[in-house]
Amino acid sequence: QVHVVESGGGSVQAGGSLRLSCAASGSRNCMGWFRQAPGKEREGVAAIVTSNGITYYAASVKGRFTVSRDTGKNTVYLQMNSLKPEDTAMYYCGAECSAIDYAVEGAAFRYWGQGTQVTVSS
Repeated sequence: QVHVVESGGGSVQAGGSLRLSCAASGSRNCMGWFRQAPGKEREGVAAIVTSNGITYYAASVKGRFTVSRDTGKNTVYLQMNSLKPEDTAMYYCGAECSAIDYAVEGAAFRYWGQGTQVTVSS
């Protein structure tokens, strides 16, 4: 069984920053993040190929969010800067995907965690 655990959510004012962390059991070919706000569909955010660090971002977060990884710890991070109220959502970490662009565009990961809440106030 694969365990995926997120941490680091919270509340921040618009323009602020937050950093999310995610640890997965075992080595995974890719890891990333998707989010879901109440009443809205799941939306892919970012993903990274764990072997070489190649990344892919949703257009809505490109230039503001950065995904990175620590392969030795099977951990990925999401640095979120210049946060906007529309970034408010439950953020989920995902692990294992067929391709990082498909994982982000389709919010499609094989495994995911319980989520961590991010709230951005105006």
